[in-house]
Amino acid sequence: MPAAPDHREPGRTSGPVDDAEYRQEGLNTMNRKMHTFLAGRKFPKTLFAIVVLTGCASAPPVDQIELMPAPDVYGDGLLNPLPEYNPIAAIPYQGILYATDRQPATEADPEKYYLNDRGQILRVGVANVQLGEKKFAWEKAREISMLKSRTEKYPIKVSNVDEWGFMRSTVPQWADLNLMSDNPPPDATDKFAEAINAQLARTEKKDVYIYVHGYKVVYENPVLVSAELWHFLGYEGAFIAYAWPSTPSKFAYIKDSDTSGGFARNFRLLLEFVAEKTHAENIHVVGYSNGTRLVLRAMEQLALINQGKTAEEIYEELHLRNVILVGSDIDRGVFGSYAADGLLNVSKRLTIYLSKYDKALGVSQFLTRRERLGQMWGGKGGELTPNGRKALVEYHDKISFINVSEAEGAGTGHGHGYFRDSPWASSDVLMTLYYGLTPEQRGLVEQDDMPVYTFPPDYISRLWDAIETVDPEFAESYRSLKATSTPLN
Repeated sequence: MPAAPDHREPGRTSGPVDDAEYRQEGLNTMNRKMHTFLAGRKFPKTLFAIVVLTGCASAPPVDQIELMPAPDVYGDGLLNPLPEYNPIAAIPYQGILYATDRQPATEADPEKYYLNDRGQILRVGVANVQLGEKKFAWEKAREISMLKSRTEKYPIKVSNVDEWGFMRSTVPQWADLNLMSDNPPPDATDKFAEAINAQLARTEKKDVYIYVHGYKVVYENPVLVSAELWHFLGYEGAFIAYAWPSTPSKFAYIKDSDTSGGFARNFRLLLEFVAEKTHAENIHVVGYSNGTRLVLRAMEQLALINQGKTAEEIYEELHLRNVILVGSDIDRGVFGSYAADGLLNVSKRLTIYLSKYDKALGVSQFLTRRERLGQMWGGKGGELTPNGRKALVEYHDKISFINVSEAEGAGTGHGHGYFRDSPWASSDVLMTLYYGLTPEQRGLVEQDDMPVYTFPPDYISRLWDAIETVDPEFAESYRSLKATSTPLN
């Protein structure tokens, strides 16, 4: 692997260094120590392979990702949430909203928009995202998006970011904005609320969706993943990308875990802001990997703040309908502690996806010696305790565990990014958000040996049957297709 770049001035090998150089030199030292540590110990082959793969793979451009495979539920256009006209042009701010507590980048920084360092306040604005290597006509982009098998890669990338300012409620009581910056940003609380309300006013669904990313990514990643999720939701409602300050380094796991677990305050304040200041009827959260620690910690804070209120009273205040956790990298015992504080009363439904193929959570379990929430029970994932089984049965209407192990494509790569890699898993997540269908309604079946849902072989047909009952427009096309005896899967 190539050595880390030296950011000192040319020819300078000693003397004072600035903060950025100090951090880089510390990272170089940690890298050397980690390599020495790994070389001196015997690890399981899978762990060694993952370390090598994540450490030496060539990094893609940070401002773009490849559009995820079309969810199978869309059936090459059988069900198409994308309007025939270009919806982006109709969005009041013509982009996707974001909130971040990263430090903003300067002209001297290698990062383009935001650093990978913690900030003290939540900054908000809009990011512009380009679909495709070049600007396709919307009709072409719409067609390519729905293809089950694409012959070419289809990148999406951040083309511009416009920060509007900060949210006043996130400024700590002891903070002085003038000391934090020579040019403090304006208070954009009202502008952010007005933008959300303007978008909600023009869409049928009055829902706000928020995506929270995992560890080891730059600012652009959650913006792009949010953009593709919103794309496959047909640009209904309003979507917010939440970019907490993770670090793009394979050795940043402990550092990022401290941040995701300890810096949930700003995310909680964002949820309260959307509930109080906007016209959102429902708020949905999709948390991924290490970011689920932040989501669950914020929910516990909300549970403690609202102690003594019923679940119905809390929902009337927060409007938090679906919280979906994918590849959740949090200690199962910690989650149990949060649940004891009333976490399950904070949202209408909590959905937790599990997988026996998730190698990343296997590494996390190895490092922490604790089972992770997103691991499947049994084997290396540990067994479900009698009390755990009893709780799942008792709170069946509040929490759902879904085993994606049998879903198409769930084991792709390291098996950790299945909510984008698996056309069945992505279908399940999106239809939960789009139609509000329960696991039973979506065609999932409960396992015989434990209170967990799984994907049957005819899952997509079952899902289409469910959508037929709630979507009259789709029902007409679907019934016509069935009448021709055309194979559906």
